[in-house]
Amino acid sequence: MFLKPEEVADLTGRTRASAQIRWLEEHRFGYVIGADGRPKVLREVVLSRLGSNHQQKKEPRLRLTGS
Repeated sequence: MFLKPEEVADLTGRTRASAQIRWLEEHRFGYVIGADGRPKVLREVVLSRLGSNHQQKKEPRLRLTGS
């Protein structure tokens, strides 16, 4: 669901929450501030922004019925 704090640090290259928030805003990544004051970033947002194909699209399946 959300990136781990270490992953947010890896993404932003910053360890302080205020610096991470600045980086996220500059690069237009959505986030929310947790009760601990740290930015929370959805994993899906990062994967889609970086071009990952981890989200597989469901394609229609052909069902043949009859005798």
